[in-house]
Amino acid sequence: MALQEADGPVGAPWERPLAGVLDRLAVESELLAQNPLGDPSRRPLYVYLPPGVEVDHPRPLPSVYVIQGYFGQLDSWWRREPFEPNVFEGVDAMFAAGGCPDAIVVFADCWTSYGGSQFLNSTGTGRYQDYLCDEVVPFIDGRYPTAADRDRRGIAGKSSGGYGAMVVPMMRPDVFGALASHAGDALFECCYIPSFAKTARKLRDEFEGSYDVFFERLAGADRFEMAKFADPLMGYGCAACFSPDPDRPGRPVLPFELATGRLVDEVWERWLELDPVRMAPRHADALRSMRRIYLDAGKSDEWYLDLGAQAFATELEKLEVDHTLELFDGKHGGLTYRYPTAIRELVLALGS
Repeated sequence: MALQEADGPVGAPWERPLAGVLDRLAVESELLAQNPLGDPSRRPLYVYLPPGVEVDHPRPLPSVYVIQGYFGQLDSWWRREPFEPNVFEGVDAMFAAGGCPDAIVVFADCWTSYGGSQFLNSTGTGRYQDYLCDEVVPFIDGRYPTAADRDRRGIAGKSSGGYGAMVVPMMRPDVFGALASHAGDALFECCYIPSFAKTARKLRDEFEGSYDVFFERLAGADRFEMAKFADPLMGYGCAACFSPDPDRPGRPVLPFELATGRLVDEVWERWLELDPVRMAPRHADALRSMRRIYLDAGKSDEWYLDLGAQAFATELEKLEVDHTLELFDGKHGGLTYRYPTAIRELVLALGS
């Protein structure tokens, strides 16, 4: 029997046709133009509309913005865990089954050539928080049937995206009125300090103790080896976000000594100022204004972000801020299945 070409999509498990629509757009940012790293100002932007929702929908809908983790590009959302739907398919299945009221789900990209932006404005990376809040949000509100109201708008993410989901609403409560954080970076002494020692060793043993050598070899590598490059690059990139060098745009001031991994106290204090656990008391009114705060993390998270979630929740309790914290059996990876539940929690709160 001869092989024949079949009509239509191949179907599950390789591709699950969407009942809704995923618009894949390219946008040009003025705020990211001439950023200090020379990263592209043209960015991908994905917008999901549930089944039956058109751009001329008769009533304004809530919106949820989903942001990615460190090293994540927007197209990383297509990645599939074995035997599971990817993020787009999982969200679509939730809406198609009637398990969630209609809403617009926006997937925004804030990647940098250091791996991420932490969704902050920084002279070390660029104005990514302004890009998200002051360019992407108005663009979506002007093009799609969204309610242009912070009380109808939420944000969600995992890891560094979970960090952004916590801090952006604190810093810009005029834009977002609900948040969901999956294992977001928090309690910095637990999630970051262990990697400083690893980075100091890695630089000593494989890169002559020098970030200049590190970046030369990274540029010349034929592939990105996580075990070799990830810790030094993430440490450098986070420093570009949290403690940028005021005299050298695009460069950081490191919070540890390269030779020993020892903390540089005055720089580390700059990092702690941006720890969600420490930020919470300074942004109590913003947090109290949130219509929903949903937190979760795996109990065996390799970066101890379950402890970070607990510490952030403890601060919320002190401030009498309503929230939900769920700790589950799991690690840092394999959390794709949790996104639809969190998005639903936000939509229910934003639509009420």
